[in-house]
Amino acid sequence: MQIKRTDKSPTEVVLNVTADQKFLDAAKNYVLRSLSGEVKVAGFRPGKAPLAVIEKNIDASRLQTEFLEQAINSLYGELVRAENLRPVKDPAVSIKKFVPFDQLEAEFEVETIGAVKLADYKSIKKAKPSVSVTAKEVNDVLASLRKQAAERSEVQRPSKNGDEVTLDFKGVDAKGQAVNGAEGKDYPLVLGSNTFIPGFEPNVVGIKAGEEKEFAVTFPKDYNVAALQGKKVTFKVKAHKVSELKEPELNDDFVAKVSPFKKLDELKVDIKKQLTAEKQREADQIYQNETLEEIASKSSVALPKSVVDNQIERGEVEERQNLAYRGTTWEEHLKEEGVTAEEHRERNRSKAENTVKISVLLTEIAEKEGIEVTPEELEIRLQILKGQYPDAAMQAELDKPENKQDIYSRLMTEKTIAKLVGYASGKKN
Repeated sequence: MQIKRTDKSPTEVVLNVTADQKFLDAAKNYVLRSLSGEVKVAGFRPGKAPLAVIEKNIDASRLQTEFLEQAINSLYGELVRAENLRPVKDPAVSIKKFVPFDQLEAEFEVETIGAVKLADYKSIKKAKPSVSVTAKEVNDVLASLRKQAAERSEVQRPSKNGDEVTLDFKGVDAKGQAVNGAEGKDYPLVLGSNTFIPGFEPNVVGIKAGEEKEFAVTFPKDYNVAALQGKKVTFKVKAHKVSELKEPELNDDFVAKVSPFKKLDELKVDIKKQLTAEKQREADQIYQNETLEEIASKSSVALPKSVVDNQIERGEVEERQNLAYRGTTWEEHLKEEGVTAEEHRERNRSKAENTVKISVLLTEIAEKEGIEVTPEELEIRLQILKGQYPDAAMQAELDKPENKQDIYSRLMTEKTIAKLVGYASGKKN
C-alpha cells in the first residue's frame, strides 16, 4: 500500500493511497465469504462452496459494488492507524482509479484532531482541600427544620418580619413588558428570610391579606441571572393571606418528630456528618476542575472548528431543554440576554473549546498511562444504574451498545481523573 500525505492545515489531512494486490485479494475474499451464505451451489452446503465457485454464481455488479465499499472502508481504517489520526467525522472520499479486483487508487480528505502537546502532568502538585463544619452551620439547618415544621395561623393584621405572606407577583420593565422569571402565583414568602429577590421583602412588610401594592426593585449588579443584573423592575403584588408562624421548641420531642433520631445531640452529629460529606464533594469537584484546568493551560491541542461547533450545539440543546422546563422560549432568552443566536454561540465558543480540549487531553493521558476499563467494571456500573431504574424498558435501553459505550467512556474519564488527582495530591494510585 502506497500512501501520500498532504497536510492542508493542522487539522486537515489529504491522503492519496494506492492499494496493493494482496490487499485487494483479501478484500475480495472477505466479500465473497460474507455473500457465500446467500448462494446455492449444487453439491455444496450453504457457505461451503469454494470462493471461485461462489464468484461465478454472484451478480458481478453487486460483487464489484460491495468489494469497492469493503476496500474503501478497510483502506480508511488502515490509514487512520498508520497515520495516527483522530478523525472527527467521516472523510470525503474520491476514487481516482478503479479496475475491479486489480487496481484501486483513492483520496481521503480527513478532518482530524491535530497535534497534541501534553504538559508534564505528573509535575503538577496541588494541596488537596480539607473541609470543616461550624456549629453555626449545624444550627442553621436546625433553624430551617423548625421553620418547616412551624404551625401557621392566619391573621388579619399587617404583615411583619417572621410572617409568611402568600402572594401573587408580576414584574414588568420600563416599557411595561413582563420580565421573564419575575412572576409567581400563590407564592409563600417568609418575610425576613432573605431568600427572595434582594430588596423585595422589605416592600411587602406591612401588607394585609387582600391588599395590592406596586413598587420598584433594582436587581444587584452581580445577580445570578445576567439579563437582570442592575435592571430596574416594577412589581405588582397582591397578598392572599398573612400567616403567623409558631416554631416548635428545639428539644428531643421535636427531633423524634422530624428525624429517625431520639436525641438532639444525635441529630446534630448526623447533620454535621452530612454537611461535611457535601462540602467535601464540592471541594473535591473544585480540586478536580482546577487540576484539569492547569493541565489544559499548559498543554496545546489543534482542534477542528467543526468539533468545537458540535460542542457548542450540544450545550445549546441542553440550554434549550432547561429553558423549556422553566417555561421560557429560546427567543425570549436571547431577547433577555440582548444577543443574537450567532452572538450567543460565539460567546460560548471559548468554553466549548476548553471542554473539547480537556476531553482530548484525558484520552491522551489514558493511553499514556495504559488505563483500561475491564468488562467486570463495566458490568458493575451497568448493574448499579439498572438498580436506579427499575423500569424494564429503561433497563433494556441501558443494554444498547451505544449506551454501554457511553458508560464505558464515563468510567474511563473517571479513572483517568482519579489518576491525575493522585499525582497532583501526592497520593499513590
